[in-house]
Amino acid sequence: MLEQLKEVICQYVDADPETITEDSRFVEDLGFNSYDFMSMVGELEETYDIEVEEREVVEIRTVGEALEYIKKLQEEE
Repeated sequence: MLEQLKEVICQYVDADPETITEDSRFVEDLGFNSYDFMSMVGELEETYDIEVEEREVVEIRTVGEALEYIKKLQEEE
């Protein structure tokens, strides 16, 4: 799942997938702005067939947190 998430991330920011880790922060390390981040969230909803709560997504700061959130949503379905 991490590799797939890296591919999606690289569609929105100019980052080397090899350098992206679970500790990578979306804004500080990868250079996301809020528009790019929310656009990526929309794509993740389609990719993983999940529905992201807007109030929860603002808590996601790192790639690892995003992975855990996606896994949690998938388990709920």
